[in-house]
Amino acid sequence: MRIPALCCLATLLAACATPVRDQAPAADTALNIAPIEVPRIERPAGETPQWWFRSGAAAAAERGAMEGRARNVILFVGDGMSLTTVSAARILAGQRAGNAGEEYRLSWEDFPHTALSRTYNTDMQTPDSAGTMSAMATGVKTRAGVINVDHTRPRGDCSAYGERGLLSVLELAQSAGLSTGIVTSTRITHATPAATYARSPDRNWENDAQVPAAARAQGCTDIAAQLLDTPFGSGPAVIFGGGRQYFLPVQQQDPEHDRPGKRTDGRDLIADWKARNPGGAFVWNRAQMEAASGQGPILGLFEYDHLHFEADRAELDPDEPSLAELTREAIRRLQAGKEGYLLLVEGGRIDHAHHAGNAHRALVDTVALADAVQAASEMTSESDTLILVTADHAHTLTFSGYPARGNPILGKVSTDPDSADGYTLDATGLPYTTLGYANGPGYAGATGRPDLSGVDTAHRDYLQEVTVPLASETHGGDDVGIWARGPGAHAVRGNVEQHVLYHFMVQATPRLRQRLCEQDLCNADGVPVELPHPADFMRP
Repeated sequence: MRIPALCCLATLLAACATPVRDQAPAADTALNIAPIEVPRIERPAGETPQWWFRSGAAAAAERGAMEGRARNVILFVGDGMSLTTVSAARILAGQRAGNAGEEYRLSWEDFPHTALSRTYNTDMQTPDSAGTMSAMATGVKTRAGVINVDHTRPRGDCSAYGERGLLSVLELAQSAGLSTGIVTSTRITHATPAATYARSPDRNWENDAQVPAAARAQGCTDIAAQLLDTPFGSGPAVIFGGGRQYFLPVQQQDPEHDRPGKRTDGRDLIADWKARNPGGAFVWNRAQMEAASGQGPILGLFEYDHLHFEADRAELDPDEPSLAELTREAIRRLQAGKEGYLLLVEGGRIDHAHHAGNAHRALVDTVALADAVQAASEMTSESDTLILVTADHAHTLTFSGYPARGNPILGKVSTDPDSADGYTLDATGLPYTTLGYANGPGYAGATGRPDLSGVDTAHRDYLQEVTVPLASETHGGDDVGIWARGPGAHAVRGNVEQHVLYHFMVQATPRLRQRLCEQDLCNADGVPVELPHPADFMRP
């Protein structure tokens, strides 16, 4: 027996005793959603990968994602972009524009559809980027620290590796004939971008030297090599990020810095990519990227490690493109494809600045992501392109203290900006900042709070005060936002599990749905409900 997709999700996910009528309910005329039937979902002991996939399919279908007719999909991920981060970045951008700030709107805040996403991993209340992006990329929740393999083995365990692999939405898109692209401000082998093309029981196996011998013997390979050795056609048409160190052998110097590569297997993966893409271009700065305009596939590795924080980029490396520039170039190239495209854009260094306890750089990188979303919005049409903006997880940034409206968001709290002393004081008579962290490296409690009266707390190197001392600030376990526009975007509403984002993208894109249905993975109404296996979608 099937259950109508328009009834409540709790019914879909629970083993209910209430009988379900065979007759489908009438269509929701307000949303123009036809009745779509999905199977009853019962939570088994252990929450199998198949259960996670079906539960996500049910949640997306009952919200009407199957009504989407998207040709293109762009997923923006602000790594670590908590709702507090969005609020503070909004104010910073507004204040930089000469306004009070609170009324300002980041580009995605004008999107008509929103939801909240629950980010926990199968084994962690507060998640990590590998498990969270794997959920969005595959439609299946999994463990922290693993990339696109199911949760049935511990992190680092390569046993049954071939059986546990999960197909990513980018690989599905390539199999369906769509053009694909990856843009990130981190190493291209970092957890979030890696989840679009790789499978690894450990996110840290970015380079062959990091994969233990026992794991290699069981068939596990490093993440960088998987980008080149993809069995899903020729791979992404656009690859923009950092991390040249993991693509070059130790015998070879980096083209920009006086450092050798870190591969110990002797492979030059950049040379391998060129051989595999004879009409393509490898670039590592803006001038080369612009000179390669009009060529075929492109591999842009713009730094030895991660790209620079946006707050430092113009000063430290003016030849490094911004995230918005990379996004524009990626879309321009992908738009030339005949069958549509799927693109991931990650603002990855928001997370890194938060870990350092540095709100300034985190907020500036969030604004940079908003600039990239604005660029995408201007270059695409709501009629054929689904744009989703979300975060993989939150952070512990706090926003408090009763500052007056218009008070500098990176400054010290002032309840009355016109008062003589200027600052609100704590119980010991000292000023304090609006933004802080629940934990991290900015702890000063052992010697008492510092006097911030003469400290420039808006400086890019200032570290916010914290409550709990840690070497690195941690992620947060709270929900994150989803903002959407375009075909199928109306399905983005309410509170959803994070793996439902995969199903939003797939169900709203007919070519992706069709590709899964060709493998008999859909029910009678065309809803993809069976977990796909990567081996069934590989092609020469």
